[in-house]
Amino acid sequence: MINPRNLEIKNYDYNLPEERIAKYPLAQRDSSKLLVWNGEIEEHHFCDLPAQIPAGSMIVFNNTKVIQARLHFRKPTGGIVEVFCLEPESPKDYQQNFASESECTWTCLVGNSKKWKEGALSLSVTMSDGKTVTLYCERAGSLGPSQLIRFYWKQPDAESAVSFAQLLDAMGELPIPPYLNRATEEKDKETYQTVYSRIKGSVAAPTAGLHYTPEVLDALRQKGIGLEYLTLHVGAGTFKPVKSETIEGHDMHTEFISVPKSVIADILDFEMHHAEGALLVATGTTSVRTLESLFYIGEKLSTMDDFKAVHAEDLIVHQWEPYDEEHTLSLEESLSIILDYLDATGQEQLVTATQILIAPGFKFRLVEAMVTNFHMPQSTLLLLVSAFVDGDSLVGEHWHSIYRYALAHDFRFLSYGDSSLLFKQR
Repeated sequence: MINPRNLEIKNYDYNLPEERIAKYPLAQRDSSKLLVWNGEIEEHHFCDLPAQIPAGSMIVFNNTKVIQARLHFRKPTGGIVEVFCLEPESPKDYQQNFASESECTWTCLVGNSKKWKEGALSLSVTMSDGKTVTLYCERAGSLGPSQLIRFYWKQPDAESAVSFAQLLDAMGELPIPPYLNRATEEKDKETYQTVYSRIKGSVAAPTAGLHYTPEVLDALRQKGIGLEYLTLHVGAGTFKPVKSETIEGHDMHTEFISVPKSVIADILDFEMHHAEGALLVATGTTSVRTLESLFYIGEKLSTMDDFKAVHAEDLIVHQWEPYDEEHTLSLEESLSIILDYLDATGQEQLVTATQILIAPGFKFRLVEAMVTNFHMPQSTLLLLVSAFVDGDSLVGEHWHSIYRYALAHDFRFLSYGDSSLLFKQR
C-alpha cells in the first residue's frame, strides 16, 4: 500500500482561470453539465444522471443544512467585528445547542479581532412577532487561530422564547465560499442549499448535491435506485489549502458525522444481496468520507469489550488510520459490529466525527461511484478524486485527463459549477 505522507502536493496542481469559477448557479439546477468517466469520458447534463446509474443501485446523500454562521457585531465606536460560528462547544450536541434559549458557546473565527479589546459585543434584531432580542457575545478562551465565544441573550417574555437557531436565522449571514469573491445575496439562501437539506450544522454546502432536483430524485426512485441519507456537517476546513510540500505536513479537519442505524442496516443488506452490476454511489466527497469511515469505526468497536462504556470521541477516525494499521475485518463484519453496538446502547444514530484523509493509496471499501464537482488545485478534495480514479497510481493520469477535458469543454468549476459522475478505478 502506498503511504500518502510523502506525496507532493505540487503534483495535484492545475491552472484554474478565474473566469472558470462559477460565481452563480444556473437557473435550473439539473441543467448543469455532467462529465461521466468510466475509463472514457462522456458529456451529459445532470438531468441525465438516472440513465447513467445501474438499476438496483443505492445512492447516499449528505442531508446537512448550511447555517447562517456569520454574525456582524458593531462596537460602540462603530467598528464591525465578524464572528463566524464553526462548531458548538457547549452544549457539544448540535441539536441541543441550537435549541438553547439563554446561552451557548461556539468555536469561532473572529474577524477584526484586534479591534475587540474587551467586554461583550451586542447585536439586536426584531423577530417576526415584532419583539426585539439582543444577542451578546464575549470571549471565553482561545484555541489557536480560533476562539471560544459565549453567546447569551434574554427572552422577550416567557410566551415567545427564542432559540439560538432562530437567532442565527434572524441575525446571521449565509457563508458562501471565499473564492466566489462576492457578498452573500438573498437568493444564496436557497441556491446554496440542497433540495434535501434537513439537519442544520454546516458552514459550507455539500456542493455535489446542489444539482439535484425533485424530478431527478423521482427518476432515480422510479428506476429502482435506493436513496439513503446521512449527515456530515461541513466545516470551514474544507477550504483549507494544503500549504506543506508533502501531505504529511497537512492536518486534516475533523467533522461531525451522524448515520442512522437504519441506513447502516440498509448498506449492509445491499453489500450482501445487491444484484449484479448494482453500485453504491456517494453524492459528494462528504458522503464518501462518511461512508468510508464506517469501516474503521466498526474496526475500533471490534476491540472494545464494553459497548456501554464507549463515548463518541472513542470512535473518531483519525487521518492516518487507513494507512498505519493492518485491517483484517471484512466490510460486512465491520458494519455488523456497528449495528451490534447501536443495539446494545439503544441508539438509533451512530454519532461521532471523522478526520479521515483519502489520498492515493487509500483502499475504498464501500463507494463504487461518486457524484462530485470540480475542485480547487492542490486540495484534499482533489487528492480524494485522484485516489478514486487513479487507484494506487502516483502518475495521476486519469484525474489529469478529466480536468483537462473539463477545462477544454467549458465546464464550470467549484461550488456553483458543473459536476461529474466518476466510477472507481478497478
